[in-house]
Amino acid sequence: MSGIKIVTIGGGSSYTPELVEGLIKRYDELPVRELWLVDIPEGEKKLQIVGALAKRMVEKAGVPMKVHLTLDRRKALAGADFVTTQMRVGLLDARIKDERIPLKYGVIGQETNGPGGLFKGLRTIPVIMDICRDMEELCPDAWLINFTNPAGMVTEAVLRYTNRKKVIGLCNVPIGMKMGVATILGVDQSRIHIDFAGLNHMVFGLGVYLDGNNVTPQIIDKLTGEQSGITMQNILDLGWDKDFIKALGILPCPYHRYYYQTRTMLEHEQEEASKNGTRAEVVKQVEAELFALYEDPDLNIKPPQLEKRGGAYYSEAACNLIYSIYNDKRDIQPVNVRNNGAIASIPDDSAVEVNCVITRGGPVPLAVGDLPVPVRGLVQQIKSFERVAAEAAVTGDYHQALLAMTINPLVPSDVVAKQILDEMLEAHKEHLPQFFKPVT
Repeated sequence: MSGIKIVTIGGGSSYTPELVEGLIKRYDELPVRELWLVDIPEGEKKLQIVGALAKRMVEKAGVPMKVHLTLDRRKALAGADFVTTQMRVGLLDARIKDERIPLKYGVIGQETNGPGGLFKGLRTIPVIMDICRDMEELCPDAWLINFTNPAGMVTEAVLRYTNRKKVIGLCNVPIGMKMGVATILGVDQSRIHIDFAGLNHMVFGLGVYLDGNNVTPQIIDKLTGEQSGITMQNILDLGWDKDFIKALGILPCPYHRYYYQTRTMLEHEQEEASKNGTRAEVVKQVEAELFALYEDPDLNIKPPQLEKRGGAYYSEAACNLIYSIYNDKRDIQPVNVRNNGAIASIPDDSAVEVNCVITRGGPVPLAVGDLPVPVRGLVQQIKSFERVAAEAAVTGDYHQALLAMTINPLVPSDVVAKQILDEMLEAHKEHLPQFFKPVT
């Protein structure tokens, strides 16, 4: 049968309307015959609301795309061409624990960094591996496009512990950085090129170009002051110290604030948590407002309020990626893939976030050589954390989880690491069966 079948796991997500908008916009060159939105019983209400909006959007656009809603993942996966994952194991309540518990110990509580990132990975990786097993059986030739955080750690685990080679991790941070640079320069983003290299949420712009001309020093110069102009909805923009950013000489991503401005970011999180709630609690409110909008039977477009979510523009990146693979576009996009020598100081078999040429056969990483000495060690430390954390997620080994927690640069000591680990394991027990195996 002609046309493409796309399956979105976590289809009840508030991001789904953006994905649908992107597929509609590209329909002439990306003929999606079927879009299957899959969720779990706890997410059924959201799935029905988002699915109804998706159907209205497709009807308004007049494209022959059939939208299916289901709680049966295996039924959806059969014969798929692309599978996208955008799920949150334990829902936002689990994220609230990820953010609040570390704060009790004077440690940053954040969705994908530090202890919160570790526990999101521990909950998520086993589920992603189950999906990979289903795909091997039901759609072995499909591409897995993973947006579920922590995307780098998840990609690492899939590459290392499954047979799935056709996996790509995706993030909206690089597209956000590119748009930020375009705004700073007052130009259309199509004129901007950035040489991205590093890891997910640990990616750097090694060079920034406008119409092919290197403008890195000008951009670095403009990042100083109270705001940098390159940020995300979910991360406080503190700007950068003029002398530090000049010394660094390359473009950091918004998540680098957790590592280079740790104390200030922690103090801000603690203040926000006591006044307005953690980011997850704020997101819960934003989502409630979004779903109230989505329920309007007259709404048949993606509402602009969606951009309040920290993952805005992810679906633009997802649609671009699928579009370029399907059409063998051979354009350049930053994605998470097997390193294969692209970054010299990272093992070849590890996942990295780097510019790739997107072909029908998948992404081909562009070699950048070695990372600059000032950032190389931090990137390697985070890669060590991802490797050990992925092993812990797969094996349920307590000691590997403790090791991962301790070597993360946001955790101050082994003692604090153990305290946080023990409390978070108990708090997330329901979603961590690998750590609570029955004694035989």
